[in-house]
Amino acid sequence: MTGETHLPTLIAQMEPVLLPEDFVFASVDASFPIDHSQVKGLFQEKEGTSLILTKAKAEELQLEYDYLASCITLNMHSALEAVGLTAAFSNALAENNISCNVVAAYYHDHIFVDKEDAQRAMNVLHQMKNTNK
Repeated sequence: MTGETHLPTLIAQMEPVLLPEDFVFASVDASFPIDHSQVKGLFQEKEGTSLILTKAKAEELQLEYDYLASCITLNMHSALEAVGLTAAFSNALAENNISCNVVAAYYHDHIFVDKEDAQRAMNVLHQMKNTNK
């Protein structure tokens, strides 16, 4: 299934959904046993494996973290080769002083924002979609 590449169409189809869980980023070394069903995402870096997981799971596993995030999933199938979508929403968020960490997965883009900024971020994304029509 091929995703959408046309930027105006992507923005018009964008359906941001705020997930109810709190998320954190943690780093573990190679000896840490990773159960993939426990994590939202992971990326292997030379310093260790970065995990994105719920705050509850991180605390259960006694993992250290220092950033409490909310996750907003953009429910539209964007193609990995689409040009400009990440720039468009990250610029809109930056204009409102909201930092974001983006995971572009196969089907959807997932935006992690500071938990305190989650509702403002949702408002910015909805406004972005509505002004694109």
